[in-house]
Amino acid sequence: MSEIEHTPAHNPTHSGLKVRKTIVMVGMMGAGKTAVGRALAARLDVPFLDSDAEIESAANMSIPEIFERDGEPFFRLKESQVIGRLLDEERGVLSTGGGAFLSQDNRRMISERGVAVWLKADLDVLWQRVRHKDTRPLLRTENPRATLAGLYDARVPFYAEAGVAVASDGDASIEEMVDRVIEALQARPDVLGTE
Repeated sequence: MSEIEHTPAHNPTHSGLKVRKTIVMVGMMGAGKTAVGRALAARLDVPFLDSDAEIESAANMSIPEIFERDGEPFFRLKESQVIGRLLDEERGVLSTGGGAFLSQDNRRMISERGVAVWLKADLDVLWQRVRHKDTRPLLRTENPRATLAGLYDARVPFYAEAGVAVASDGDASIEEMVDRVIEALQARPDVLGTE
């Protein structure tokens, strides 16, 4: 789902690190939550979970189809249920949809049972990554860039409540982003520590 270019890893694995809480990737669409989350899970040798993929699998339809058929409120309810279930499963890396962290219940659930990592990308970076995609139901508007800007302005204050923020500047490779996330998480021994 992400538009970040994947480059081969040249870094050693962090096999000496132990994940003590589920790491939950949050942020805007296009921030790289899925791509970075998947690579982070591989580096830490833990399961990778994706709340959007889980919802699509359970519903046997895509997120845009769910939005069209059942509406956003129904989707958000299912999203909260799925995130709660995934947080209760084994520890790993969980990628969430861009709107998941807006819910106070979701933010509380994530902070109590995991840690939110905000991939913090600016509006121009996000627009470059999502502008050619038609899989973003919230951007199916007359002026998708203006819609994205409105979503960005509305959501940033919620993302700022994440336990960890990592800059996603659009220049870093996926593996460099993983390095940044691990470095930030090493300041949180309750989340990531040595064996």
